[in-house]
Amino acid sequence: MPDVTASIAPADVRLWVSLDVHKLSIVAATLPPSGGRPAVQRLETTEKAIRRFIDRLGGPEGLAVCYEAGPGGFALWRLLSGMGVACDVIAPSLVPVRAGDRVKTDRRDAKKLVRLFRAGELTRVQAPTPETEGLRDLLRCRDDLRCARTAARHRVMKQLLRHGHVFREGKKAWTKVHRAWVARQRLEDPLSQLALEQMLIHLEGIERQLDALDTQLQQIATGERWAGQVDILVRFRGISTLTALGLIAEIGDFARFSHPRELASWLGITPSEYSSGEQQHRGRITKAGNRHARRLLVETSWHYRHAPRRPVSGPQPDERAWQAQVRLHHRYRHLTEHGKRPTVVNIAIARELTGFLWAAMTNQPDRKEELAA
Repeated sequence: MPDVTASIAPADVRLWVSLDVHKLSIVAATLPPSGGRPAVQRLETTEKAIRRFIDRLGGPEGLAVCYEAGPGGFALWRLLSGMGVACDVIAPSLVPVRAGDRVKTDRRDAKKLVRLFRAGELTRVQAPTPETEGLRDLLRCRDDLRCARTAARHRVMKQLLRHGHVFREGKKAWTKVHRAWVARQRLEDPLSQLALEQMLIHLEGIERQLDALDTQLQQIATGERWAGQVDILVRFRGISTLTALGLIAEIGDFARFSHPRELASWLGITPSEYSSGEQQHRGRITKAGNRHARRLLVETSWHYRHAPRRPVSGPQPDERAWQAQVRLHHRYRHLTEHGKRPTVVNIAIARELTGFLWAAMTNQPDRKEELAA
């Protein structure tokens, strides 16, 4: 579906509209280009009510509509775009907040949003395609299952620890040896033993779900829709098929960023800054933007602390991916030898890796030194 937002210039807008969207109702504020006091009205969150509202405003031509991203997702954006309405989905965390404002109502939020929209002070969110959103939902479902498996494993181990059962046959948990040890454990109290058995059944069910989902994701990765993008990413060290799918689902179209610095900023891996006059202060990374993609990228970056090598099996690195291995490992050693903490170094590696990935996914020409984000 085409994004009609870019098809209307501010000079062609005849009416600015903001929508404060909730589960059952929408508070709409309208403001003409000449300014004045916004007019506010309430409507239901149904397709019929929304279409009637657009008709009352004189049709989609000349309308500029916005609403904040939220639990409702992009269904409203797709409905309005299908009607030919220029609609922006706004990043709520980047909406300016006036100091000392302690009154919040739906009407005030809608009025404030339409004024800021008309002034050009809002940051829009790139709406994903239905296919990308579906892939994102599936991978986030897998991430939830992974977290549930970790929590279930912790419950089992804490139950055994409370009853004095400590694993001493190895250093790593949930290996084959450790699983065999867990299966052999028997608690003296029958009720405690029953609780342990139920937790193990719960854990086994989660692991079966994960195995089945991983198999499906492997098939999706080899499908015609995603195979080309996955093949580019898996050639980079530390990026598996699941990681590649996760980056594609969360970032979407890499080409929407004109420079890797924009992508790094969107991922929240750029340092915060508070500078005034001749004083410059840089702090921790902003952690703005997409936390799922940031986690995947940071986990991938740890692989570059090892010396470059070509894998025995699996996808072989192309020229760009090999340049990334050599350059980023050299960068890691250089920073650690100068006393930088490993966690700080890894973020720097992640920023530079972002440049390599952006160049590969946007078909930039190969260079000996890739753009550093």
